[in-house]
Amino acid sequence: MKILVTAGPTREAIDPVRFISNRSSGKMGYAIAAAAAHRGHEVTLVSGPVSLQPAANMNVVNVVTADQMRLAVRRHIRWCDALVMSAAVADWRPAATAVKKIKKRNRRALSLKLVPTVDILRDVRALKGRRIYVGFAAETGAPEKDARRKRKEKGLDLIVANNVSRQDSGFETDTNRVILLSADGAREAWPLMTKARVGVRLVRWIEQQMLVRLKKVHDKR
Repeated sequence: MKILVTAGPTREAIDPVRFISNRSSGKMGYAIAAAAAHRGHEVTLVSGPVSLQPAANMNVVNVVTADQMRLAVRRHIRWCDALVMSAAVADWRPAATAVKKIKKRNRRALSLKLVPTVDILRDVRALKGRRIYVGFAAETGAPEKDARRKRKEKGLDLIVANNVSRQDSGFETDTNRVILLSADGAREAWPLMTKARVGVRLVRWIEQQMLVRLKKVHDKR
């Protein structure tokens, strides 16, 4: 199976030395990519700026901005059988980027106009076909309500929700506590486990879904 995984944050430049970003370490996405490669799948990892080393047996596409990640996903989407969108893509970017460093001198305040970035999953929704689409919903507080809405709006087969305000399952941790919400209405809450273990179990979920789809295609013949 060919699996396309996104990981890490994006950076949206304010000027040549400053940017808007978030706390994503990329650990969850890298764990998923590593698990998929270890289980013998072909993997392309589209990675934002992180301090992690990917496994040797995968294709890595390094990007910085949300739009670069969107273009990379679009470039590889027809190649893959499954897309796992675990990157924490910036929701906004500065409307304009200063060519030179913005000087602090004589400034009491600085106002930035922000505009939304393109939602990557919505952007590639029309290209889904028989592909399996998996998204992530990193929320604060109770994540399920927003996760269910996002899964439906983006046409996902599965959304993986977690509460990033928790110290044991938020950004930059080695563990995660997730809830899986699938298109058939199933809900599965996984206990606290390492992100590596979450990656393995998520890849197995994708494998099972692919087997079900292949069986349906075979039965129709």
